[in-house]
Amino acid sequence: MKNIGISLIVSVALIFTGCKNENQTAADRVDEHTNLTQGEEEAGVDDTMEGRELSLRMEPRSDSNVSGTVTFKEENGEVTMTAELSGLSEGMHAIHLHENADCSADDGSSAGGHWNPTFEDHGEWGDVSGYHRGDIGNFDVNSNGEGSITFTTDKWCIGCDDETKNIIGKSVIVHDGVDDYTSQPSGNAGTRIGCAEIKG
Repeated sequence: MKNIGISLIVSVALIFTGCKNENQTAADRVDEHTNLTQGEEEAGVDDTMEGRELSLRMEPRSDSNVSGTVTFKEENGEVTMTAELSGLSEGMHAIHLHENADCSADDGSSAGGHWNPTFEDHGEWGDVSGYHRGDIGNFDVNSNGEGSITFTTDKWCIGCDDETKNIIGKSVIVHDGVDDYTSQPSGNAGTRIGCAEIKG
């Protein structure tokens, strides 16, 4: 009788352990369609934007000679923008995201104003007094007319549902002048000399 009792306890323990391992395996199994584990799916984790990358061609505007590429890459909840440009005058130039993915106008005006989904004043990025989600800033151009800028933020996303973060449908504008971070609504950055449409 004692042996039967011990066998019963061992059997129950084995069954419990087997169920637990089976549940852990199911929870850890990666779904071939969503690329998420069961646990991540239940928690609402969405990695469809992770690793997404866009590469844009900068088009000249206002009779400039600007050319180059702008890339956006989303990783670990952040978007990194890298612009490699040429055909610019030496010195500092402003670069912003504007509200429309439309570079059709010769002067770039079809891109609209700065992208400002949170309706704040223009300012330097991170300013406690406010700044636009499109207020990237200034970058330096050398004597050969070449300049680059890399900018990373968690305030942007590529194609997500949050319209205060989604950069799809916007444009990248390069200005002839410098953003003074003060003048409203756009920092007195001058003529729009380059435009690139951000489309998914």
